[in-house]
Amino acid sequence: MGVLGSGKGSNFVAIADAIAAGKIPAEIAVVLSDVESAGILAHARDRQIPAQFVPPGKFRTKLEEAAEHAFVAALQNAQVDLIVLAGFMRVLKGDFLRAFAGRIVNIHPSLLPSFPGLEGWKQALDYGVKVAGCTVHFVDAGVDSGAIIGQQTVPVRDHDTAETLHARIHAAEHELYPKCLAALARGEIAVAGRRVIWKNP
Repeated sequence: MGVLGSGKGSNFVAIADAIAAGKIPAEIAVVLSDVESAGILAHARDRQIPAQFVPPGKFRTKLEEAAEHAFVAALQNAQVDLIVLAGFMRVLKGDFLRAFAGRIVNIHPSLLPSFPGLEGWKQALDYGVKVAGCTVHFVDAGVDSGAIIGQQTVPVRDHDTAETLHARIHAAEHELYPKCLAALARGEIAVAGRRVIWKNP
């Protein structure tokens, strides 16, 4: 696996811990970040996993073309089979998606297709839903629009703030993401159009 992240790296830690515990039959070959000071790089180095900052270029929400090529080259050099986005805050575009077609997964802090994009937990709270959650999905050219691999629900409490709801969704992410990645690593996932079928649910 190659892991991409922009932030603290809590999902990366959950995945790395699950691998260390034998729950995911895979290894993390490289961790890449578009943020030089990202916590995810420090967590990777603590575990002796190759970790690299790749300058993203001048855009705020996507990678510059040269940066995209650098990310793809680093992942190909590490011979990864699966790209795992763990809080990576940039939309991936054509060349990257083509290089790893059907092999990029992401986790999003809402029950997609509701509340895609930024701060899904806050969108859910502001909308007034009673159930929120998180979604693991394949990445396509849209924003949080790829086929759904797994979802986990989180109740919205009457006195929730954006922070308290986000914290509980985060905890659910740390359970759901390793479970979905384990199924992918074991070849227990089949894709039929937009439907993802678990062979051993």
